[in-house]
Amino acid sequence: MQFTNLNRTAIKETFQSESLDLLVIGGGITGAGIALDAATRGLKVGVVEMQDFAAGTSSRSTKLVHGGLRYLKQFEIGVVAEVGKEREIVYENGPHVTTPEWMLLPFYKGGNFGAFTTSVGLKVYDFLAGVKKGERRKMLKPHEVSNLEPLIKSEGLKGGGYYVEYKTDDARLTLEVMKKAVEQGALALNYMKVTDLLYENKSVSGVICEDMTDGSVQEIKAKKIVNAAGPWVDELREVDGSKKGKTLQLTKGIHLVFDAQRFPLKQAVYFDSPDGRMIFAIPRDGKAYVGTTDTTYQGDIAQPKMTVDDRDYIIEAINHMFPEVNISTDDVESSWAGIRPLIHEEGKSPSEISRKDEIFQSDSGFISIAGGKLTGYRKMAENIVNLVTKQLSEEEDLSFPNSQTKHMPISGGDANGSKGFESFLQDRISYGVEHGLKESVARKLVYRYGTNVDEVFNNMKNANSDLDPVVYACLRYAIDQEQAYKPVDFFVRRTGALFFEIDWVLDHKESVIAFMRNEFNWTKEQTNTYQKELEELIYEATNPVE
Repeated sequence: MQFTNLNRTAIKETFQSESLDLLVIGGGITGAGIALDAATRGLKVGVVEMQDFAAGTSSRSTKLVHGGLRYLKQFEIGVVAEVGKEREIVYENGPHVTTPEWMLLPFYKGGNFGAFTTSVGLKVYDFLAGVKKGERRKMLKPHEVSNLEPLIKSEGLKGGGYYVEYKTDDARLTLEVMKKAVEQGALALNYMKVTDLLYENKSVSGVICEDMTDGSVQEIKAKKIVNAAGPWVDELREVDGSKKGKTLQLTKGIHLVFDAQRFPLKQAVYFDSPDGRMIFAIPRDGKAYVGTTDTTYQGDIAQPKMTVDDRDYIIEAINHMFPEVNISTDDVESSWAGIRPLIHEEGKSPSEISRKDEIFQSDSGFISIAGGKLTGYRKMAENIVNLVTKQLSEEEDLSFPNSQTKHMPISGGDANGSKGFESFLQDRISYGVEHGLKESVARKLVYRYGTNVDEVFNNMKNANSDLDPVVYACLRYAIDQEQAYKPVDFFVRRTGALFFEIDWVLDHKESVIAFMRNEFNWTKEQTNTYQKELEELIYEATNPVE
C-alpha cells in the first residue's frame, strides 16, 4: 500500500482487517527499525505514531551516526564496540543520508584530553569499533590543528586527534527506514495516538487509537505489542500497570544554527566547554550548528524548548573555543531542542547516564524498549524482533528467519553501497544541472532522496502549480511517497529546512499551506491550526523561553 495520507482511510481499514503479528507504538528510528526487521522476516507488522514520524527525539539529535567515543570515558566498552560497527552498516545501507565527516578533537593545557590519553583512547576506539584503515585516527601537532580550523583557540593548544564520525539527517534516515518497511509490507500511519491498551485473559491484545486528524477512534489488534515510544515509554508502561523497577530519566539537548558567513567553520570540531561538557560544532550546507547541552528535563515532552540559559551556555562555549568569531545572540539563525529518553541511574548526572538500551516485558506480555542510540537502531530492532519471533514460534509452532537487515539498503540507498553512490551522485547532479538546476541544489536533492531522486526530478518536469518548481517537486514527493500531512511535516522532517534554511521556509510557507489545504481538503479550522503550529515552531527556533 502506498505510503501516503491520501490513502489514510484505506490504511486505517487495513489495520482493522489484517491479522497483525506485531504492532509497534512509536514511529521514531527505533519503531521504524523494528518494522523493517519484522516485515523482512515475514511478520505482518503495523506502526502507529501519535505525531509525525521522527517528530520526537529522531529529528532533534546532534545528527551524527557516531561510534560513541565519549562512552570510552565511562568504560562502556560494549556500547562502543557495537555502535562503532553498526555505524558502518548504517552508512553502507543508506550512503545518501549518512556521510563520513572527519572530526577534530583539540587538546589544551589543563583540558579533559591530553596527547597520550587521546592517542590511546582513539586507538582503542579504532580497534573496538572496527574502523577501516582509511578512517583510522591521526594525531596532529598544534600547527596542523590550526591549519585545519583557523578559528580555533591557539592559546594553550597542545595538539589534537583526528578521527571519523558520520553525519546524518536523522529524520530522513527514519523516513527512509520506514519507507523500506512499507515496501516490505508493513503498515504505518502517523497522527494515530494510542489512548488505551486492550487485553484478553490478562494478556495485552491490542490498542485503542485516536486519529489526531479527525478525532475518530478505532481498535487495532495484534498478537504482540511493542512500545517504542521514546520519551513516552513510561507513560504507556503506566497504562499497562507495569511501570516498576527501572524507569526513564529524560534529559534535554539543544543546538544552535548559524550562517557560514557569520561563523565560517571549515572543519567539524569536538571540544570541551568551560565546564567540561563536550560540544560538537559541525559545518553543514552553508551553515554551522553547535550543541549539545545535557540537562534534566521535566517539561512538555512533545514540545521541548530552548531556554535563554541553554542558548547562552552554547554561545559561551563557542566564544571560548573560537574567540575571534564573537558570536552573539543576534547571530542565531535557528535552533532545536530534543529529549533523550535514558534509563535512570541513581546518583549520576545527565551526561554520565548510560546510553545503553534495555528491553522490559510485563506480566501482560507488553514489550517496551528504552534508551539506546540512533546509531544502534538496527541492532536494537533485531533484538526486539528476535524476542517476538521466539515467542511466536513457541506459541504457534512457527519458524522465522534471522534478521535480514544487515546488508539491506534502505529506501533511496540502492546504489551498491558508498562506492556506488559516488558515481551515482555525480551522474544525477549532471542530470539536474542539464535540466536547469544550480549544481548546489541538484547535489542537495540527490543527497536528500538518494536513488529516489528521479521521482523528484520527474515531478519538477510536471510542475504546474503556483509553487516554485523545486518546492513543488519535493512537496509532491513528500505527500505521495512519505506520508507528509501537515506543513511542519514538510518543513521540519521531510526537508530539514526549518533548522537549516529558515528563510526558504518563510519564502514558501504560504504557498505550501495553500497547496496542502487543497490536497487534503482541510477545513478552515484545520488550516488555521496547522498554520499556527508552523508559525509557533518558526518563532521557537529563534526565540528562547526564559
